[in-house]
Amino acid sequence: MPTDCISYQNSGYFTPMMNDYLNQESSLQSFYNRFPTIENFEKQIKEKEQNYNPKIREILVSVLNKQYENSSVSELTKNNITSLLKGNTFTITTGHQLNLFTGPLYFLYKIISTIKLTTELKNKYPNYNFVPIYWMASEDHDFDEINYFNFKGKKFKWNKESSGPVGRLSTDGLQEILTVFEKELGSGSNANEIKKLFESAYTNIDSLANATRKLANELFGSYGLVIIDADNSELKSQFFPYIKEELLQNTSYKNVCETIEKLKKYPTQVNPREINLFYIEDNLRERIIFEEGIFKINNTKTTFSQNGLLELLDSNPEKFSPNVILRPLYQEVILPNLCYIGGGGEIAYWLELKSTFEAFKCTFPILLLRNSALLVSKKQKEKMEKLQLSWEQLFAKQEILIHQKVKEITEIPIDFSVQKIALQKQFSELHAIANQTDKSFLGAVKAQEAKQIKGLANLEKRFLKAQKKKYHSELERITNLQKELFPNQSLQERHANFSEFYLESGQLLIQKLFNELDPLDTNFTILTL
Repeated sequence: MPTDCISYQNSGYFTPMMNDYLNQESSLQSFYNRFPTIENFEKQIKEKEQNYNPKIREILVSVLNKQYENSSVSELTKNNITSLLKGNTFTITTGHQLNLFTGPLYFLYKIISTIKLTTELKNKYPNYNFVPIYWMASEDHDFDEINYFNFKGKKFKWNKESSGPVGRLSTDGLQEILTVFEKELGSGSNANEIKKLFESAYTNIDSLANATRKLANELFGSYGLVIIDADNSELKSQFFPYIKEELLQNTSYKNVCETIEKLKKYPTQVNPREINLFYIEDNLRERIIFEEGIFKINNTKTTFSQNGLLELLDSNPEKFSPNVILRPLYQEVILPNLCYIGGGGEIAYWLELKSTFEAFKCTFPILLLRNSALLVSKKQKEKMEKLQLSWEQLFAKQEILIHQKVKEITEIPIDFSVQKIALQKQFSELHAIANQTDKSFLGAVKAQEAKQIKGLANLEKRFLKAQKKKYHSELERITNLQKELFPNQSLQERHANFSEFYLESGQLLIQKLFNELDPLDTNFTILTL
């Protein structure tokens, strides 16, 4: 199966911070623990062994077994859950929102990266066990981010009111989406598989969290994936001392603010609150605010004294929900985790958190940028070759791509650099003459030079425009191909749903991704299906 690649740094789709992280620039090294190389995991294992509370293992396994009670669980997943009781078992974790029908394609890449890394680590360190974890973002409340998926340019949206943690949402109303989706899928064995996946996940399931577990388990259970819903009282009780310190000391606020100042050359990813916790109920997730000596639940009339809030924390820890600043800490306290795998935006905000982990005396995980891929059909690959395009050109912004191709295919040189250099040389001689006269003449020479250089630039633009018109047909084929591969001039993986490719390839799609993706590789994989 043909593959190709382009480095993340050269793809043009990663931020300067991510490029610097991948390049291991010295300016960023103090903001992470260890860079993700297979050798660095040995020290990470030793450090986590020392800092992880082994008593949590029994609670973690008990919670997971309860959450899987009504699921069909593969032997590999069962064994992975059981192995978490052992002191030599560690996890590799990715997290993702509960997007409808997995949402964007990169959901698959995250989980495959996670599973494959556990395999590589087991080969390197056979005396340890490594379990792939999908941490469901069941406590998020931004429903508009997850209530749709795209299929062949069409948006399938779940219209429903939601104000609380999305994981607790009823799946009522999703049957209507399936009815519309079925018509778009058409017939065939792969289409029928997709319909069954959607139907089994979203009908007769009581909550969106359980539906997402069902779907992820159907796709990856045979590979041993373990799925956790941390919206759980028993797990939250293990996070009690950290929640208490956050409420009383504002620990994360102070540390993250200091880190943001140190990282000011990069755009801020996440701004901390003084208290980085929400209060949650089934239909409510609102910030906890401390004002005028009392704790208030934002946008409600609910208030607590300090003692009252701590009593609630003791009796009902599930009512406290960490925000984006504290969620990573919660994860690392609960799990014997070595590495977090995420997208560029996620890794960027994790880089703001290391000092907070140090303040709470919790091991900071290795941060690994998830795999990225571009799925290309054989027909699209043939078009690309016929149009004599390179991957670097297709990844470029459309305007740059067109400019490059016009210069390549036109028989007349469009670049007037030679003429500009000759003009500047002529004017340098005039400058020498002008310097021997008065300053006003020198100013006139400079003005004339600027005018003529600008004139050449304008002629160059007009000539380029004329050549674009002349080669309109070929350029249109080029841009149409780029639009197919980069919908809305964005990465395919951020827009398309896996079902679009599963319709053509079926279960082979996931098998191919497992065969080709390498979690420790820093190249953007181009995969011909």
